[in-house]
Amino acid sequence: MIDSSKHIVLETKNLAIGYPHKKSQIVVTSNINISLEKGKLISVLGKNGIGKSTFLRTISKVQKPLEGSVLINNKNLTNFQDNELATTMSLVLTERLPESQLTVFELIALGRQPYTNWIDKLSDNDIEKINTAIEQTEIEHLTQKRFYELSDGQLQRVLIARALAQDTPIIILDEPTAHLDLHNTIKIFTLLKELVTKTNKTIIMSSHQVNLTIQLADTIVLFKEKNVLADSPKELIKANAFDDLFSSSIINFDKNLEQFIINT
Repeated sequence: MIDSSKHIVLETKNLAIGYPHKKSQIVVTSNINISLEKGKLISVLGKNGIGKSTFLRTISKVQKPLEGSVLINNKNLTNFQDNELATTMSLVLTERLPESQLTVFELIALGRQPYTNWIDKLSDNDIEKINTAIEQTEIEHLTQKRFYELSDGQLQRVLIARALAQDTPIIILDEPTAHLDLHNTIKIFTLLKELVTKTNKTIIMSSHQVNLTIQLADTIVLFKEKNVLADSPKELIKANAFDDLFSSSIINFDKNLEQFIINT
């Protein structure tokens, strides 16, 4: 279990997530009670449709919880004003970007909006934050390109750079490696791991890359059919938490290899 003496940056209490539907509610997952530490790479795992994206949208105040509460640094998420939340948490969600002629530099600069004055003039500090984010994600060669000219892998790095330019202690990413090939998937995972180490930010991401997550994540939030667990990969492996993650005869979890393997 996570040591309670550590800095807990995000906590959920009896959280139920889902959607209002007419006069009733559609509950996706309920009774989520987890605590997440500061300065960790945290990956949300689970099969399709189990509630990973809904969870990320709920803990980022994009949608309301059905029940329970989300605490950010011991403060209820509902008590955050929009600008305060924008300096606490940055998001990279799966929605497509609207059509525009923005360059990569201009897109990353949007991350400074919570800090700019009423005429959106970038200060020297803003420019420094933008340039640091560009350097951290190694995209200096892309800054003058239009964002629609980028490959999927390049665009993901740009969106991560925008979140870094926003300079929040928490970054939330929904499926940042979706639609990427294996090479670019590994590069994004490695980049995120390095960013946590270098910046001490907390990065929370959902992923279908189970084996990579087990290798690289500090903490896994594991959505199962009947409960949600949050712990280190080692502790979840010890608890046999992955054994019934997928109800399939095609793959199974090998505890010695610490990864899922295809049955032959």
